[in-house]
Amino acid sequence: MKRLTVACALLALSSSFSTAAPLELQRGVGVHQWLNWAPLADDRRYRRPAYRSVEQWLSSDRKMSDWPAGGPFRQIRSLGFDFVRLSVDPGPLIADPDQRDQTLALLSKNVLRLTDTGLKVVFDLHGVGQVPDYSMQMLYDGADSDGVTRYREMVRAVAAMLVRIGTDKVALEPYNEPAYYPCDASGTDDWQRIMTQTVKDIRSISTSLTIVATGACGGGVRGLGNLDPVFDDENIFYSFHMYDPLTFTHQRSKEKGGFLSGLPWPARSGSPETVIEGIRAHMTAAGMSVSQQDDEIGELQKPIQEYFRHGWDEAILKARIGEAVTWAEKYNIPAHRLFMGEFGAIRITDDGRSGAYDADRLYYLKTVRETAERHGIAWSIWEYSNPYGMTVIQPKGKAEPDADLLQAIGLPRAPGQ
Repeated sequence: MKRLTVACALLALSSSFSTAAPLELQRGVGVHQWLNWAPLADDRRYRRPAYRSVEQWLSSDRKMSDWPAGGPFRQIRSLGFDFVRLSVDPGPLIADPDQRDQTLALLSKNVLRLTDTGLKVVFDLHGVGQVPDYSMQMLYDGADSDGVTRYREMVRAVAAMLVRIGTDKVALEPYNEPAYYPCDASGTDDWQRIMTQTVKDIRSISTSLTIVATGACGGGVRGLGNLDPVFDDENIFYSFHMYDPLTFTHQRSKEKGGFLSGLPWPARSGSPETVIEGIRAHMTAAGMSVSQQDDEIGELQKPIQEYFRHGWDEAILKARIGEAVTWAEKYNIPAHRLFMGEFGAIRITDDGRSGAYDADRLYYLKTVRETAERHGIAWSIWEYSNPYGMTVIQPKGKAEPDADLLQAIGLPRAPGQ
């Protein structure tokens, strides 16, 4: 009888491993403006409480009366998203370990505000540069550096907090867009070691918490291709961000107040001449003289010509995402454990100084989204709300969704639209 009991226990254990799977995610949206850039005091130390309240976030760029009844999280759920990729500044968690428990308790309450609406959460530790000592820069002195050791200690504490919320509701993404360039064999193995060690750290806390792992080189497809998933288990997603080509998704001049907009998607649907003609029209509307326009156009010629020379189109874009799929196949990882953690494109501004025209922007987003879904890849669009033009809701005024964008990413139009 004892032997039978042991056999049954081993069978149950074996079954639990064979059915292991990451948190079920399909269509998500980034929420970045709330818990990033933690408020600072005059001495550049983090204020306490460490993060802005929901109300402080919502009132920072528009009136509270502009937000929908029920709040932003219920709106996100009603639009058809099933999860939020919640970016969190890790700085306050690292800067003062003595207050870490208090800070984690606050973050736990914030995560529960999302999960209480039925949304799942990818908890994205998203370093920002406002306090350099606690930015992603702290990771770049090598896998054995003090900065990496301190960061990994913080990750373990976050993992324990998330496990208490429930591994059926949350996943942990410990790093966002790490550098460690170059992206070829001339680079070090530091990022490989950091990611491997961090997965081991999280697994020391929980075997069931879903992890979102990433490659180096800014977290893109090429960085993922250099990652060896020696630490793989069935509760791990592998992230890549899709902003290819960056010249299209992030159209803006390097000069403050400059112009760079209107690149078409795909490239074959326009020409350098039509792009420059459109930019000149915006410059004229801004009151610039012909000579001023000529000076600026001279600076824009090179990036515009390079964009068309490359000939970006649907086939090249699909091939780039296909590189991630090929990487997964190489390691016998199913494509549904890939995670397109960010994609987006800036909409053209009212003054035409930056961004893509709607027809091009929407077709690009549709192409990216459909390609990911064709492979069964979960995705998260960047982002729910910001005033900079890469946003699901309108950048100004009433917090109403961009109905055309929703259609491009395969979601139904909002009620009443």
